[in-house]
Amino acid sequence: MTLFCDVYESTAVALGAFPDDAKGPDEDEVAEFKRELLAARSADISLVKLLESQTENLRQLDRRLGASALLPQIQGHVAQMEGLLRNGVVAGARQLTAAALSDAAALAGWQALDLGRYRDAWNLHEIAKNAAREAGSSVLLTHATAQQACILLDLNQPVEALQLVQQAQELGKNRLPALMATWISASEAEVQAVLGNDKECRRALQRADESLPSDATNPEMPFLFLAGPHLVRWRGACLAQLGALEAVEDLSRALGSMEPGFTRAEAGTTLRPGERAREARRS
Repeated sequence: MTLFCDVYESTAVALGAFPDDAKGPDEDEVAEFKRELLAARSADISLVKLLESQTENLRQLDRRLGASALLPQIQGHVAQMEGLLRNGVVAGARQLTAAALSDAAALAGWQALDLGRYRDAWNLHEIAKNAAREAGSSVLLTHATAQQACILLDLNQPVEALQLVQQAQELGKNRLPALMATWISASEAEVQAVLGNDKECRRALQRADESLPSDATNPEMPFLFLAGPHLVRWRGACLAQLGALEAVEDLSRALGSMEPGFTRAEAGTTLRPGERAREARRS
């Protein structure tokens, strides 16, 4: 085509070539895509562990410092894992990467919610849910789905929030570890409290207490922390939402036994009831 252009002193398009035919592939873009594919092939267990460690470091910083300084960093972290997942071709590596992405995106979604960025929070939870499906993890999918309900609570849509929590319960029905079962029951209690459903709230809190394992931490679920005063704090927040007097005892007990490193959680015990209910689930 270049020879014809020279002979007829015209452009390739004028001579009848399609625009894509007239222009070859962008070599820089092709080279960049090859680099991305190569990077995705390196997503083995060791790399995923590094990514998970980075997520955990961001989680710890979030507990101490809050979201304002961390959200751009974890959004970049999520975007990097999205690229690895999108360009990965090995099934096992894709599942590992997807599980790590689900956890990171759910954390980023919480941080966006902290800052009132509701659309970002929702979209990040959708990323977390899709990644959980790719990973084949009912635990991660249940977690991201129920956690997304808190966005609806902030938007004053408690009925829809309850529907989302109930959907999450169905997703993980009879397949959830005890710690996740405790967390999902407490999540329901929170929404029932906002709806003013005293009996339903207390029943959900009772189920949470009954299913709480003796070791309320699980290294495979670092996004859940219900040990020590944390479930008590959550219970107190729900009862405060209902205006129950026993909430004072729960929140005082939780505040008095809060361990170092949970600055956000400690602050959550002193908020107004509506704010406290949302903050209580964030360790």
